[in-house]
Amino acid sequence: MDSGYDIPQLYKRHVFACYTQRPPAHPRGSCGAIGALPLWERLGKRLEAEHMPEIGYTASGCLGFCSAGPVMVIYPEGIWYRPTTADDIDEIIEQHIKQGKLVERLVMVFAK
Repeated sequence: MDSGYDIPQLYKRHVFACYTQRPPAHPRGSCGAIGALPLWERLGKRLEAEHMPEIGYTASGCLGFCSAGPVMVIYPEGIWYRPTTADDIDEIIEQHIKQGKLVERLVMVFAK
């Protein structure tokens, strides 16, 4: 949308990671219940250690794909990832966040 205004962007990229924690027997599941928290802790610590103020990081509530978790999304690209290991987090940081390249093996693809 072109508003005609030149509005500076706060971040070059903004990462949202689902922190929802439902009980293990919940029918929708949750990212927290299947191991997301250590991944997001690593992500936050790495971003902080790398001193990247141009990258925003927000702990979010449910992103709506509970059974696919853990899930995260990076804007402005709108790329959804499903990392499952600390190495996946490192790869997303190095490839996508730093270099702007997709980590194709971790991208969530949605059918239309």
